[in-house]
Amino acid sequence: MDFLGGMSAFGGGVVGYLVPFLFVLTIVVFFHELGHFLVARWCGIKVVVFSIGFGPEIVGFNDRYGTRWKLSAIPLGGYVKFFGDDNAASVPDHEAAAGMSEEEKKDSFIHKPVGSRAAVVAAGPIANFILAIAIFAGVFMTVGKQTTTARVDAIAPNSAAQAAGFQPGDLVLSINGSTIANFAEMQRIVSVSAGEPLNVDIERGGVRVTLKATPERKELKDNFGNVHRIGVLGISRSMQPGDIKTEKAGPLQAIGMGAQETWFVVDRTLTYIGGIFTGREAADQLGGPIRIAQVSGQVATAGFVALIHLTAVLSVSIGLLNLFPIPLLDGGHLLFYGIEAARGKPLSERAQEFGFRIGLAVVVMLMIFATFNDIKGIFFPGSS
Repeated sequence: MDFLGGMSAFGGGVVGYLVPFLFVLTIVVFFHELGHFLVARWCGIKVVVFSIGFGPEIVGFNDRYGTRWKLSAIPLGGYVKFFGDDNAASVPDHEAAAGMSEEEKKDSFIHKPVGSRAAVVAAGPIANFILAIAIFAGVFMTVGKQTTTARVDAIAPNSAAQAAGFQPGDLVLSINGSTIANFAEMQRIVSVSAGEPLNVDIERGGVRVTLKATPERKELKDNFGNVHRIGVLGISRSMQPGDIKTEKAGPLQAIGMGAQETWFVVDRTLTYIGGIFTGREAADQLGGPIRIAQVSGQVATAGFVALIHLTAVLSVSIGLLNLFPIPLLDGGHLLFYGIEAARGKPLSERAQEFGFRIGLAVVVMLMIFATFNDIKGIFFPGSS
């Protein structure tokens, strides 16, 4: 697709992307900020503003505690501003804090013990993980989970599976000692193991056999045309009636499954990021708001369940991203609080200001890079 074709396709789908994007992002941001808000209230900290979005206020109201709840014009995040903060990033206003009365200090974020401040900051990402677990669990309880057994139906010619000696009818039991309950679990391990030798235990004719297979890295397109580079063996699953089942989970089982699904997203994300630093993965898979909007619109066409599932995945991703030790993000604040707890006193104002400036530069560069990837992926798909 050339540039003009990409522009036309993207422009024609803006409305279809925008509504699902705002739905997904608003839910994720609201629960993230709600985590900060609830723990702050619990710790006796006054919350001045609870905003969904940035920039000029569109609509809002004040609650009985004096918090301004508002919807702002730029729907790319949100923030909670505490009493004593200088801005929406919770950078403290040291000059104002120094002039506070004893009564005002009781409500001030900056004057709370380091443990309370850390709890407030950590509550945002934790709320994202809880939301994801709840969504996954709800889907498993109401819709159920369809699975197919990890039985081999066919093997692609000249594939890693053929080289390893797989045969139709083989049932995969475990990979590197991890029990495989279904085909999806096998896919997950294989997809992140490109170029890594795997010990695969199979059942063949009632006999347990161990094969050594090394997944190949390949570019595959999903149903929406998005390209993903993952590890593959070249095996297709069995679609025989006895190998397919759909089960709804009970509440406790669903919560456990939701936690496992959440951990998978965390593990896959960290593995990918680690792969970027070691040279095993390409950074062009990193996406920003434009790609999130595009994927939201694509997933919305598959139905509400698919869209709410994407909400859970995005919630995990945002919670994890915010825990990175980058000043301005929650993880950066936690880093400063950890240093403060170790030293017995906070870093100097100058050191904190320097750290926040570095953090701002890093965040801006990441946003620019992710947006560049988004634009390249939309208008020049398949380019490298």
